[in-house]
Amino acid sequence: MPLDVHVGDIVQMRKTHPCGSDRWRVYRVGADIGLCCTGCERRVMLPRRKFERAAKRVLPETGDPQP
Repeated sequence: MPLDVHVGDIVQMRKTHPCGSDRWRVYRVGADIGLCCTGCERRVMLPRRKFERAAKRVLPETGDPQP
């Protein structure tokens, strides 16, 4: 089942980025997911399948965890 993500959501990933942050903001949704690191503003594109394996949890725009 695909992970339900929307533009503006914050995603906590399993591995940390070299800058030390493990949270990414979603800026594009489609076959590929566009992510922007919240620590250093680095932008990356991941195929949806790889993104779904690497994501730990999704936080909505407000920052509250989804149930």
